[in-house]
Amino acid sequence: MKNREIQEPIQPLTIKEWAELDRPREKMLRQGAAALSDSELLAIILGSGSRGENALALARRMLGSVDNNLSALNKLSAKDLCRRFSGVGEAKAVSVIAALELGKRRTLSEALERPVLNSSRKIYEQMFPLLSDLPTEECWALYLGSSNRLLGRSRISSGGINETTVDLRVVLKQALEFRATGIVLCHNHPSGNLRPSGADNNLTARMKAAARSVDICLLDHVIIGDGRYFSYADEGLL
Repeated sequence: MKNREIQEPIQPLTIKEWAELDRPREKMLRQGAAALSDSELLAIILGSGSRGENALALARRMLGSVDNNLSALNKLSAKDLCRRFSGVGEAKAVSVIAALELGKRRTLSEALERPVLNSSRKIYEQMFPLLSDLPTEECWALYLGSSNRLLGRSRISSGGINETTVDLRVVLKQALEFRATGIVLCHNHPSGNLRPSGADNNLTARMKAAARSVDICLLDHVIIGDGRYFSYADEGLL
């Protein structure tokens, strides 16, 4: 009986073994970052893959697990990334989280040019990058001047999964410091359910009364969910 030749499993090529035209880093240098796919950009951030899997394959596997949704990937903690993806250690996880956070901050810095927030949609667009991926609730106050131009904003509470406590005195103090004529409250619902809670309604009523006592108007209270929002002003609840 003839001995059968034992074939070793074929190992995938590392990125360094690819043709230079196909390597993500070289492609970026030649064509710019905009020419790269999300997985190619993520592969550059990862830097390397794992045994039997190059960086691009690892990046594709990571994105595929969240339906190629970068917002969903951004919701994962370093521990989540290490636990869910073989080949991702603490250093790679931290690099991915840092890159996603930097992208988020870039969006926020572009939004800080004192825009006119004269609609719930514009308020939503201003705050969505800040509140969309949080695992717990945060409440922010936006302070508006004449023509509803943004003067400043501040986080006034954070922490709860279903609700968060707001100190109205802090909001009014900051509104007076900004010399604001209007206040907008904005908070997120991590569950994605946009229905206002009893606590949300109570906060809105108390904030409206407190602001009115110092001749400031509560213009809106916007609840942000997963790509959607609820506006008290639009619903005629102010």
